[in-house]
Amino acid sequence: MKKVVIIGGGAAGMMASVFAARGGADVLLIEANEKLGKKIYITGKGRCNYTNATDTEDFFNSVFEGKRFAYSSVYGFDHTMLMELFESAGMKSKIERGNRVFPQSDKASDVTKALKRLMDEAGVEVSLGEKVRKIIAQDGQVKAVKTDKRTVECDSVILCTGGKSYPTTGSDGNGYALAKDLGHTIETPRAALVPFVSDDKWIKNLAGLSLVNVEGSLWINGKLKDKRFGEMLFTHKGISGPIVLTMSCFVEKYENVKVTVDLKPALTREVLDKRILKDFSENTNKEFKNSLDKLMPKSLAAEVVYLSKIDPHKKVNQITAKEREVLVDLIKALPINIKSDAGFNEAIITTGGVKLKEVNPSTMESKLVKGLYMAGEVLNLHGFTGGFNLQLAFSTGHLAGESCCTE
Repeated sequence: MKKVVIIGGGAAGMMASVFAARGGADVLLIEANEKLGKKIYITGKGRCNYTNATDTEDFFNSVFEGKRFAYSSVYGFDHTMLMELFESAGMKSKIERGNRVFPQSDKASDVTKALKRLMDEAGVEVSLGEKVRKIIAQDGQVKAVKTDKRTVECDSVILCTGGKSYPTTGSDGNGYALAKDLGHTIETPRAALVPFVSDDKWIKNLAGLSLVNVEGSLWINGKLKDKRFGEMLFTHKGISGPIVLTMSCFVEKYENVKVTVDLKPALTREVLDKRILKDFSENTNKEFKNSLDKLMPKSLAAEVVYLSKIDPHKKVNQITAKEREVLVDLIKALPINIKSDAGFNEAIITTGGVKLKEVNPSTMESKLVKGLYMAGEVLNLHGFTGGFNLQLAFSTGHLAGESCCTE
């Protein structure tokens, strides 16, 4: 019987353990934390958006790093198969807006419980609170795993340690060091699906304000890099929300980075100007500072007035066409200067990781070391927000688990 050691008890590791054990291997999963699936508990605000029910062909449009690499694993184990597997383990699911899939209970813990049930049924041995220090290879073949407690001889290792995001959950980058020690190239890890930090002082006055149906544009060195429609949120440090998190995936260096927000994307500049004129004409003696409340939330209106540099006490019937043009510019492209991202502590995922050219996409086995497999976020394989990253973790984990028994 093949002995397989899995390093990391997150989504990819747990899934890999189930299918390695089902394939007839003697499986030991080693997790440094005191419990399994620690990062799963906090995903989707504790509800766990564990996959996306979009057509498998369309799924790849939301993979921004390693799209071609993911074909074999995702087609071999897509969202339908994943949902059926969870159903077999007693967890029902529901599909919400944007094809996002959640446990019917809205409890992330149910995902971990379902996986643990499958692991128990398959006979997976689990060791918690144990940290792997080294993967031992000899003549290009995995031989053993050395931990802070012991050395375990094995035929195969599946590395599923995650990236560096949310380090309190155990994603401390240890997997990169283990892979690098065996000769693998590590593409520089960066925080991604992460809020933006801005030094623009007016933003702090809007902390907590959420905007829906807006269009954000990401500019780097004056060039348009990405454009997204949807929801965004002002924070005490900058901006966040779905469109911002997605745009963060396109920033490599935080130099000359700016976001502009179209607060009224459904209106052309001409239509918006007419709308403003109409509002002004209905209240000709109103002060400018009180004139935009019908167009946007009051707190945001106050900042738009401030940024326009138009006298806030000026009567609206005295505002010139030129001043109105400035106002339209602001509403159609509210400028926000971006200083940095909020770092790994607030990042949903880490981009970068083990170079994909050094891993066989049909098996998840290393091309450098026989018997070494990798799955999940430790690889330079990443998708946008909406359940895509967890599906990638489950798909690559499934493939690695199956492959290590048949190779």
